[in-house]
Amino acid sequence: MFIRILYPLLFLLVSVAHAQAPKEAPKYTKAVLHFKSLFNEGKYDSIFSLFSADMQAQFPIDKTVDFLSATKSVSGKMVSANFESYESSYAIYKAQFERRVYSFYISLNNSQINGLLLQPYMPANLPKLNRNLSKLILPFKGRWTVLWGGDTKELNYHVEVAMQKGAFDFIVTDSTGKSYRTDSKTNQDYYAFGKEILAVCDAQVIMVVDGINDNVPGTVNPLFVTGNTVILKTSKNEFIVYAHFQKHSILVKEGQTVRQGDLLGKCGNSGNSTEPHLHFHMQNVEDMNVATGAKCYFTNIIVDGVKKTESSPIRNERVENQN
Repeated sequence: MFIRILYPLLFLLVSVAHAQAPKEAPKYTKAVLHFKSLFNEGKYDSIFSLFSADMQAQFPIDKTVDFLSATKSVSGKMVSANFESYESSYAIYKAQFERRVYSFYISLNNSQINGLLLQPYMPANLPKLNRNLSKLILPFKGRWTVLWGGDTKELNYHVEVAMQKGAFDFIVTDSTGKSYRTDSKTNQDYYAFGKEILAVCDAQVIMVVDGINDNVPGTVNPLFVTGNTVILKTSKNEFIVYAHFQKHSILVKEGQTVRQGDLLGKCGNSGNSTEPHLHFHMQNVEDMNVATGAKCYFTNIIVDGVKKTESSPIRNERVENQN
């Protein structure tokens, strides 16, 4: 069982669709100003009273108060909110807080709030990256199984999170499909634990995090969700994220240049991970808070026994490099 890897995101979300409008509707102007006033005064119970019945059922007052107070503790008071656009059932604002800037999404059912979403603000001028530009090998030796991968949430829950929408989770399984040898109680019982993780292309190491303990299988460490981590930057400005390395196994340092196939470290179970596996994705900028994920195609790989010149594997496929 895996805990979904969700990078920092603050949200309360329930929504009912309504017709889109070309400009800010007065009811949204009023609602946002009212929210801002109550939030800054710490009147979180009054904000809860503005929620629709569905919203209140999904997010009881204790959870709502915890969410809003935590947001204020991290971000400070809400200074301003400038309308930008509509998306699905939401009006979207650029919300300036004292210490953070967020994209502030709000959905209304008549005058009641039935959806709120706060996520790091993403400027419209960020570079676009739809797929990899560099030729990539798979980031490991031998045959691994795609636990999560593909373009739909049924195949890949990552698609719901912008910065990792093209991500993969890889594990090692036996002929019966199990990822462990006996009782799954220790990391060493998992086939993937300690396996070598490779550079998928020539790149520069721009971030290394090490020293985070590996979890006991079935538990997680949500304080740093990617655990022991390596981020590479290619000459084409692609940013490649590897997560959940084994503690103290990472062999590369920030600023180092690596070549395709170089050993980066060993597969572990650190961070927001319930069993040893590799989380891998590519994004358009270094900062995960504002990044958008890109789809990855690997060159000259074998997918379920069939040689592929280029392939982006999907859930349950077994993959390996051709050489």
